[in-house]
Amino acid sequence: MSDPTPLPGLPVTFRPGHTRAILLTAGVVIFVVISGIALLLDIGPGSRLTFVVTGALIFWVLAQLSRVKVVADDSGVTVVNIASKRRLAWAEILRVNLRPGDPWVFLDLSDGTSLPALGIQPGIAKQRAIADAKTLRALAEAHSAPSALPHEPRS
Repeated sequence: MSDPTPLPGLPVTFRPGHTRAILLTAGVVIFVVISGIALLLDIGPGSRLTFVVTGALIFWVLAQLSRVKVVADDSGVTVVNIASKRRLAWAEILRVNLRPGDPWVFLDLSDGTSLPALGIQPGIAKQRAIADAKTLRALAEAHSAPSALPHEPRS
């Protein structure tokens, strides 16, 4: 029997807030520094443009890393990872796992595969990630439970 975890109102979004803030701040700082260096150096416009484009590319990569999230709503879960986005119905999620040492939550799916959900990761905020994993687990269990309404016989 699982511990009673209060269910939040839906939709709810899980994302690593501290990691996201650090990545976006680092991206802005790197872009500004590289662009500033390009303006200070005595180089041609093509080289300056190369510096600025490099800074923008680094910012874009860090922004992609920061976009990870898990969004739960009434009909299911959307998992946004670094390079992919996948929509799952509640019935597809068999189990929500966050074992000690795991870098993020894994969703065991009805097709026999496991999907990493990078939106819940215990890196910087371990206790928050554990609480988010428990909440997502409780939501999955609540939405996969058989309906309490009796089925009417077909005529």
